[in-house]
Amino acid sequence: MPRGSKDKYTAEQKRKAEHIEDSYEHKGLSKDEAEARAWATVNKQSGGGEKAGGSGRRKPASAKSEDRKESSRRAVASRAGHARDSKASRETQTVDSLRKEARAKNIAGRSSMRKDELIAALRKAG
Repeated sequence: MPRGSKDKYTAEQKRKAEHIEDSYEHKGLSKDEAEARAWATVNKQSGGGEKAGGSGRRKPASAKSEDRKESSRRAVASRAGHARDSKASRETQTVDSLRKEARAKNIAGRSSMRKDELIAALRKAG
């Protein structure tokens, strides 16, 4: 299928894109820019073309919904000052921020620990 083909989109997705495109044109955007933004919006909302075929990687709607909810939960937690609890995020944190986290979890001996020791202690503390 050639790049830019809209064959894999449902009739509903095509109608939605057309409506969004008209709205952008009414706001004064060029035809090309309006079309690009309209299809970007449809892709963002529904995850791309939904007809059969393609890579076979399409997620079910429930999984997309759950991913969006999880993403928003992480964003809210980040804004509230809670770091993501993953090995990668701890590896990128400074020793000072790891010590603050260790202090909040009341880990003994944290002031003399090296970074890798702090990470291990935080992992053990849960």
